[in-house]
Amino acid sequence: MKKILLSALMLFCAITGCFAGGSLKVKILPGERWWGGIDCFQSRDGRLITAPYNESTSLTLDLNRDNYSNQAVSFFLSNTGRYIWSDLPVKVEFDKGEICLEGSADITLTETGGTLKDAYMAASRAHFPPSGLIPREEFIAAPQYNTWIELNYNQNQADILKYAQAIVDNGFPSGGVLMIDDNWQKYYGNFEFKPERFPDAKAMCDKLHELGFKVMIWVCPFISPDSVEGRTLAKKGYLVKDVSGNAPAVVKWWNGYSHVVDLSNPDARAWFVETLHKMEKDYGVDGFKLDAGDGTFYKVDAVTVFDGKSYGTLHTGLWASLYKDFPYHEFRACWRLAGQPVVHRLQDKDYSWAGVSSLIPSILEGSMEGHQFICPDMIGGGQWSKFLNVSRDNVNQELIVRSCQNHALMPMMQFSVAPWRVLDEKHLDICRQASQLHVRMAPYMLEQARQCAVSGEPIVRPMEYSFPGQGMEDCLDQFMLGDKYLVAPMTGPGTQREVQLPKGTWFDETGKRYKGGRSYVIDVPIERIPYFYRK
Repeated sequence: MKKILLSALMLFCAITGCFAGGSLKVKILPGERWWGGIDCFQSRDGRLITAPYNESTSLTLDLNRDNYSNQAVSFFLSNTGRYIWSDLPVKVEFDKGEICLEGSADITLTETGGTLKDAYMAASRAHFPPSGLIPREEFIAAPQYNTWIELNYNQNQADILKYAQAIVDNGFPSGGVLMIDDNWQKYYGNFEFKPERFPDAKAMCDKLHELGFKVMIWVCPFISPDSVEGRTLAKKGYLVKDVSGNAPAVVKWWNGYSHVVDLSNPDARAWFVETLHKMEKDYGVDGFKLDAGDGTFYKVDAVTVFDGKSYGTLHTGLWASLYKDFPYHEFRACWRLAGQPVVHRLQDKDYSWAGVSSLIPSILEGSMEGHQFICPDMIGGGQWSKFLNVSRDNVNQELIVRSCQNHALMPMMQFSVAPWRVLDEKHLDICRQASQLHVRMAPYMLEQARQCAVSGEPIVRPMEYSFPGQGMEDCLDQFMLGDKYLVAPMTGPGTQREVQLPKGTWFDETGKRYKGGRSYVIDVPIERIPYFYRK
């Protein structure tokens, strides 16, 4: 292994470019592909840019200020066995066949044995060794359910119980988690259920437990200004301050303008944790969907934080560190927690074929960043506005089914839009079967999770990771689930797709035999989720 440090200027220049004062420039080699940084990037014109990146990629990321709505890390790795690492957030630009990084004095380039797997495993050992722990098994063993798409901002006890009962009545698996989403509380910063919507929240949680669910509640770091809590926390110094450092900052986010809890203040963090634990005790809640911890709410030129350094995505890291306090958790925004038993969710996907086709590239990218335990957003998409006025009469039933099938053989799957409301009986049954397939495959996925927690190897793997040098570096519509199953669902409309099979003898889920080392066009009727294995 050859490691190039900032002090090794001459050696670095001889190999790949130039270093200067906390910056690094790396020339992308012919045929080289890179992963890392963020799960996916949506450009201003709406295009989704996903890894792998190559010589023609044009992309700029400022990881100091933004986690781009998802997991982020200053880590990039290539299929030639090279990887770039920094403990701190950096600005990264892919342009004209080069990767330019700046903003940290600890940026390093490391060369390993020559493959994507070599680079990943070397980085894991050096920078994010596995913890030996996995998230709570319920996240993987059964589908998850979230009330967001069905109820939006009208979260209420009666409809939540109706949604949960419908899961059971329609033959979908319970035994996992059910998440109650935003607007259950009186106002932001108050952690009591709205009494007019939740006449007996404790009884509601008890009933959800009886139905077989663990109960999670959506929470955020925001505090309503001019509230009792806002004034009390301001007096204690628990809120992020404005640039003057004299008054609590008022931050704009998607639900308006609010104060923000300053997690760089240990006492503020302790208050937040203690408050959520009180909810667990008072209502019987099992855990929390911890949302809205994005670095854009903590910009260094807009606010003042208690410790004077945890700005941007560094504060996102403080937010995500709350996983240690709550075994039942979910994070969409995260900074540098690779190798840890953290439940991640991909950023909200559109209710569109573009949203469906982005699931595999995004989860592969997350895996290559070391974020192993990822849920691929919500089935059909998590953008609630796209589901307004969607019903059985006008929904794209094929899209919902194919989205569900993409989820089924990933480590986690999550329903939100109620398939029994928007699908006819034929398509509903297909989704039901996909959810039951996930449950049947759960023992294997849990076994892979436990192995991952010891070895550091990802659960979901790009084809290039498992089969280097076989021409699959740009394969973005199939993946390896552990070392046994090659999963190739439909990612767009239609009933045929091409599958690339590595060398060897393969069998599909029906037992049909294939000679590897070539591509096949296969039939994929709406009922089918193609996957392959080697004996």
